[in-house]
Amino acid sequence: MNGSEDEGVWQYCSNSAVRRAARQLGQLYDDAMGDSGLRGTQFSLLSQIAQSGAPTQKELAEAMVMDLSALGHTLKPLIRDGLVQLVPDDKDRRAKRVRLTEAGLARQREMVIRWQDAQTRFDKTFGKERSEELRRTLAFIASKDFAKAFSGEENG
Repeated sequence: MNGSEDEGVWQYCSNSAVRRAARQLGQLYDDAMGDSGLRGTQFSLLSQIAQSGAPTQKELAEAMVMDLSALGHTLKPLIRDGLVQLVPDDKDRRAKRVRLTEAGLARQREMVIRWQDAQTRFDKTFGKERSEELRRTLAFIASKDFAKAFSGEENG
């Protein structure tokens, strides 16, 4: 191997290619978050909570395609910093709902500007139509239907 961009396992392995691209894109979006103290993944989590209202931890983990332990690890600094709180579900006290605090909602809204800048740069660099198609493709890959089909389970 001579270090060429065209060499490597990502030429043949979809998983490696997606992970490699995700690491690069994650670093670029983290840089776009600047000195906010938040990483791109934390902004995504705050945004998902804001969009979902007050999801249970299980619902949030499923939406983010994360296991509960990874979600808990990611939530810890957000809880510590007063951006997120866990509250018991009104109907099932064993379940915890994830809710943005006022500070969390304010931080998420303020970070949208940085995210929009990063998204605009991505769309400009990659192409708006290609970017939209990529998001549709990745949404399908992240879906339960894709996981079932990949695993050989019947849809239904």
